[in-house]
Amino acid sequence: MNPVAGVPSEKRLGTLYLVPTPLDFGCDSVAPLGEVLPHSTIVRAAALHHWVCENAKSARAFLKRVGEVTPLRTSIQEQHLKELPREVHKKGDAGFDARNLLAPALQGQDMGLLSEAGMPAIADPGASVVRAAHTLGIEVRPLIGPISLMLALAASGLNGQNFAFVGYVPSEPALRAQRIKVLETLALKTGQTQMFIETPYRNEALLRTLLEVLHAGTRMAVSMGLTLETCRHHSGTPNDWKRERWALNNQTPAVFAIGP
Repeated sequence: MNPVAGVPSEKRLGTLYLVPTPLDFGCDSVAPLGEVLPHSTIVRAAALHHWVCENAKSARAFLKRVGEVTPLRTSIQEQHLKELPREVHKKGDAGFDARNLLAPALQGQDMGLLSEAGMPAIADPGASVVRAAHTLGIEVRPLIGPISLMLALAASGLNGQNFAFVGYVPSEPALRAQRIKVLETLALKTGQTQMFIETPYRNEALLRTLLEVLHAGTRMAVSMGLTLETCRHHSGTPNDWKRERWALNNQTPAVFAIGP
């Protein structure tokens, strides 16, 4: 229908695409991009040139990989990258107002949201941007790609019908042990799988605490190097872990889960 003379037509808003990235950020090796992201996701990422990202440097590295598969619409040097504030990374973005980051979408430009690994806003910052998009009437479209929590849960053998991701556990040993005991009690009482992560260089310390604290019948699962050729999954009781002497790589991101 043609617009009525003298009445301005409604301005088209851009779309916010949630663009997943490979899970190999910070790992010794990387996975071929075409093996972890569908071609449609790569093509959509190549067509965007306005981004909100966790880190501009890692965003450029991702776009370089995209450009090796399909040509970028805009060169890396000409990409418009806006970083989420550092305090959002550390404290979470529940109270952050991200509406100003979406100005290009209000002008009709499609935008992408990136985290350093996996799906934005899932165990990563970005929820504030998605919330702001909904507030402003901007369409949100998550694209297909790897989500570490779901891959780890599927490989764990633990309850996939009732689970919770609880973020990071404390780094201080006594507080870490206390937190694990609370999570184990909840898991055993409700049957709900408890999932958490840790900074890679603390993987071994977290594993030691788990083996010291968990009851003999509690099951513990760990997934490392998800989507890589070196990917490893292990699930068993503390005695199983001690008997098999399964070691963790203290450089590779891991997902931990406990349950009955």
